[in-house]
This record gives sequence, C-alpha cells and structure tokens, in this order.
Amino acid sequence: QVQLRESGGGSVQAGESLRLSCAASGRTFSTYAMGWFRQAPGKEREFVTTISWRGNTNYADSVKGRFTISRDNAKNTVYLQMNSLKPEDTAVYYCAANRGLATRIDTHYDYWGQGTQVTVSS
Repeated sequence: QVQLRESGGGSVQAGESLRLSCAASGRTFSTYAMGWFRQAPGKEREFVTTISWRGNTNYADSVKGRFTISRDNAKNTVYLQMNSLKPEDTAVYYCAANRGLATRIDTHYDYWGQGTQVTVSS
C-alpha cells in the first residue's frame, strides 16, 4: 500500500512558477513509476508527465519545455517544477504511483493522491 500526498499548489500569475511535491509512504517507492495528471473544471483528467523508477521521463506536448518532473528516492518524493505557467494550466494536479511501467494512461496507476489546486490568472 502506498499513500500519496501532494503539496505546493496555489494561485499565481501567468508566467510565474510553482513546484509541486508528492510525498509517498512505503519502503518500495523507488520501484514505482510516478506520474502527474491534472483535471480542469468540466474536463477529463489528462496526463501531464511521468517518471520511471530509472528516471526516464515523458511529457505531454502541452507542458514540454515548461514542466520538469524529478524524484528523490531517499526522500520518497516526486516533484513537478512548473515554469512559464499559463491560464490553461489551471487544474487540480494529482500525483499517482504505478507498480508497472511509466505510462500516460491514468487507469494504469494503482495509487492516487488527493490532489492540489493550481490556479493561473492572466
């Protein structure tokens, strides 16, 4: 069992930055692929980025070059550095853990955090 807790959300102006953190419980964190997804009001949850247990990363085209995912296995934490934020990045951001491969498909993930709100105003 893995429990995830996101933090770091908030309200910012367009062009500013935020860093989200996702703290995980459990001693097997380093073996999990981790992902970030987001859901805007009235829209379906969408893939943002993922990082494998080896550190390989994958990004949605909409965030490529602006967002960076990283992980610190010693701290059981995954991060999402978000730069050059845009109003269309406004959403609830969810951290997820997958015992399998690092994929873009949310149903492949086994554990989810409660989400953290990110609001970007123009």
